[in-house]
Amino acid sequence: MDKNEVNVPKIRFPGFTDPWEQRKLKQLASFAKGQGYSKNDLTDAGTPIILYGRLYTKYQSVISEVDTFVIPKNGSVYSTGKEVIVPASGETAEDIARASAIAISGFLLGGDLNIIYPNKDISTVFLALSISNGKQQKELSKKAQGKSVVHLHNSDLENVTISYPCIEEQERIGSVFANVDNLITLHQRKLNHLQDKKKGLLQKMFPQNGESFPELRFPGFTDPWEQRKFMEVFAERRDKTVVENEDILLSCAINGMFLNSELFGHFRGSSTIGYLKVKKNDLILSAQNLHLGNANVNLRFEHGIISPAYKVFEFIDSDPNFIQSWVKKDATKNFFLAATTEGASQCRKNIEWKTLYNQKMLLPSRKEQEVIGAFFNNIDNFITLHQRKLEHLQQQKKGLLQQMFI
Repeated sequence: MDKNEVNVPKIRFPGFTDPWEQRKLKQLASFAKGQGYSKNDLTDAGTPIILYGRLYTKYQSVISEVDTFVIPKNGSVYSTGKEVIVPASGETAEDIARASAIAISGFLLGGDLNIIYPNKDISTVFLALSISNGKQQKELSKKAQGKSVVHLHNSDLENVTISYPCIEEQERIGSVFANVDNLITLHQRKLNHLQDKKKGLLQKMFPQNGESFPELRFPGFTDPWEQRKFMEVFAERRDKTVVENEDILLSCAINGMFLNSELFGHFRGSSTIGYLKVKKNDLILSAQNLHLGNANVNLRFEHGIISPAYKVFEFIDSDPNFIQSWVKKDATKNFFLAATTEGASQCRKNIEWKTLYNQKMLLPSRKEQEVIGAFFNNIDNFITLHQRKLEHLQQQKKGLLQQMFI
C-alpha cells in the first residue's frame, strides 16, 4: 500500500486529498503546568477555575463555561483561550489520556493539569480530539505510570506522534464534533430533566413520613393509604434449580434487571444448581447494601434464575409497576436501611429479613396502585427512549472519530 494512502482517514470532506503530516507533539507545541488549588479552595463566587477532576466528572472536548470558582492567588495560571489541557493524574491509564480545548481566556488552570500551547499549524479542538482518541490515546495510556494513581507528564505528551491535515481541514473536523457534542449535551440535559421530574413526582405521589395522604393524586381517589406489613404484601419464592443452566441467568443491579452476560463477560460462579427461579413481576432484593437501591421488580424477563445471594418475592395482591416505583423512591432506601446491620466493614450492611418482614409500608387501593404504576411506567419508557437516543449519538460520535482520524 502506498504510504500516502496510509496517512489519510477513511472519511474526508470534499476537496481535501493531501496525505496527513506526522510530527512529535513537541515539534508542534510548547508546554506548561497549572498551578495550585484543590477542591478545598472552591468558593461560591470568584474567578472561574478548571481543576483536573472536571476532565473526569464533566468531560467536554471544548470547555467554554465553568461553574467552579476560587479566590485567585499570586502566581496563578490563566487560560488564553488557545490551549489544550490534559490531566496529570488519574485512576486508570485508559482514562487519563483525555484532553479538552479551552475556548475562553481568563479561566484559572489548577494544579495537576498539563497545558499544551499548539502552534499555528494545529487547531486546539483538533488536538484535543486527537489526544483523546485512537492511536494517540493508546500511546499515552501506555506511557501513564503508577498503581493506585497513574501519572502523565508533559514529557510523555511531548513524544506522542500526532497525525494532522492542513488547518482548514482540522477546523472543519472540529466543527463537526462541536455540533455532535452540542447534540449530546442537549439530549443529556433532557434526560437529566426527565429524571429530576420523575424524582419530584415520586416524592409528591407517595405520602411523606407520618402521613396517610400523598400531596398529589389522580382524580377519584380520596381514601387514606393503609399500612401493611412487608410480609403481608410479598411472599418469598423459594423454588431452586436442580440442574445446570436450567434457565437464563439474570442479574439485579441498582439501575435495573439484566442478563448476567450484559453486565459480565462470563459466569463468575462454579455452578448454577441451587439458584433461585425468577418469574416475571417478581420482586428481587439484594441481601447486602439493599439500602443503596439494589432492588427491582422483574418487569423485563418472563422467567430466569438468579444467585441465591438475592431474595425473590412474589406479589400477594399488589401492582408490579407501582411496587417498582416504590422501590426506586429515595425514602424506600431508608425503609430498607432500618432493617440492616453492619457487615464485615462499615460500608457494607446486611439485611435482617425478620425485621424487614415486620416493617410497615403504606399502600393505596389496588386500583390506585395500577393508575400510579402505569403513570410511572410510561415515564420510565420515555426516559429509556431518551437514554437510547443519547447512547446512539455517543456511538455515532465514536464511529466518526474512528473514521475521521488516523
